[in-house]
Amino acid sequence: MQKNSFKVMALIAVMGLTSSLTLISCSDDNTVTTTDTRHWTTDGGLKAADNLLFNDNQIGNGDKEFVFTGKQTLKKGTYLLKGWVYVADGAELTIEPGTIIKGDKQTMAAIIVERGGKLIAQGTKDAPIVFTSNAPKGQRRPGDWGGLILCGKAPHNAGQAQIEGGPRTKHGGNDAHDNSGVLSYVRVEFAGYPFATDQEINGVTFGSVGDGTKVDHVQVSYSNDDSYEWFGGTVNCKHLIAFNGWDDDFDTDNGFSGHVQYGLSVRDPRIADKSQSNGFESDNDASGSTATPTTSAVFSNMTFIGPKQIDSDFANTADYITGGRLNPNNGSGLGKYQSAMQIRRGSRLNCINSVALGWPIGLIIDSEKGDTREQAKAGNIRLQNVWFGNMGVTGSDANKEYRDVLVNFVNKKPVADETQQSYSTTFFLAQNGNRVATLSEMLLTGKSLFAGLRADFLPAAGSPLLNAASFDGVASNWFDKVSYIGAFSTTADWLQGWTNFDPENTEY
Repeated sequence: MQKNSFKVMALIAVMGLTSSLTLISCSDDNTVTTTDTRHWTTDGGLKAADNLLFNDNQIGNGDKEFVFTGKQTLKKGTYLLKGWVYVADGAELTIEPGTIIKGDKQTMAAIIVERGGKLIAQGTKDAPIVFTSNAPKGQRRPGDWGGLILCGKAPHNAGQAQIEGGPRTKHGGNDAHDNSGVLSYVRVEFAGYPFATDQEINGVTFGSVGDGTKVDHVQVSYSNDDSYEWFGGTVNCKHLIAFNGWDDDFDTDNGFSGHVQYGLSVRDPRIADKSQSNGFESDNDASGSTATPTTSAVFSNMTFIGPKQIDSDFANTADYITGGRLNPNNGSGLGKYQSAMQIRRGSRLNCINSVALGWPIGLIIDSEKGDTREQAKAGNIRLQNVWFGNMGVTGSDANKEYRDVLVNFVNKKPVADETQQSYSTTFFLAQNGNRVATLSEMLLTGKSLFAGLRADFLPAAGSPLLNAASFDGVASNWFDKVSYIGAFSTTADWLQGWTNFDPENTEY
């Protein structure tokens, strides 16, 4: 025993020369084994290591914040994510198809990819990667964990900014082609959390992410804030789903100039945010300045299914919008539904070849802050081949103004002219290919694709939607030049296999 003890002491002495071995143990046969081979350092005062896996299936060491500095692959399996795990500059986290990662509620778990870091989450149609709640089925609620945040070095109109939601991470730079990794065939469920007013983690947040990043086939369900939010950046995305989110479905800010094609948003009519929920919400920045690059993203082939389309008895009141059984009671404020598209604060957002159904308001061009109306008049906002159906009103000119009347802003206060139609309606109807139509005119099928999800956004054979698309005037060659408007032709094939429209009751 004495010789073996000397061997152990010698090994410990050697370990004192390196931080890559931190713990040893002795078995009954006196064999020395190592249980932790990670290299520990500090990063910004936080504990950092080149291995993020603890106790075989825990991501993060359990601290509120932990920094991952290595290159590691998570094998297919089920893992528990604890705390905010930063994927640091130079680090790379790869996740195998079919992996399930459950976010810890107590630590508001989140994965934050920092500038220079990469997340490679490449799932498949038959084996998607799932980020979800750690709560048992039937008990999952919006805001059960933090969410996914990807940050990069692409342009941002403030130059550099700190990401929304509380993490330490900065984003922004000059590399439009920066690469933050891959999100493909990925589901994000029950994420998002309101840490403070206007400081929320979304389902998926993109901070200055470059177009070297691959994003396709992503479903965000039951986010406790926006489903997707882009702060600057140039990333291009295809096949995005926003399902039953709390606030906005697609939020664009601070000079986002990428492209998005094939997007579906479906709303729970009982859930809307205190700030008024929209399909699109788009700003150039918070003050409505003309800072460059401007928010000028182009979305094509989007389908927005609003609350009126889900429930014919929908009422935009506090008595109706209660959160229902899915209210997390975590401080998230409930409010009203607003519009399919709110373009404000100097944004130059573009949307083409799209369909929006069943919202209180179709379009808001809001000039309370910034020169949004002037941008529209100058032709810097393009809405073409967009069809509205089953709207309360086609357009409104101001936030929280549910009337189709002309509103001008005098000293930043709205002044309504009851004798004239809203500028938003006038603008919408004047653009090429735009139309307000009935559901019967669109020949929507109304058949069911999935349990609990009506598919009345699918055009039947002979629908005018199938040949209404045009990409005239669109400079980019990135888009698929399809003939139909909305996210689907006569089938929803790209939804099959990897999506889940009942994550609350799924056995994970």
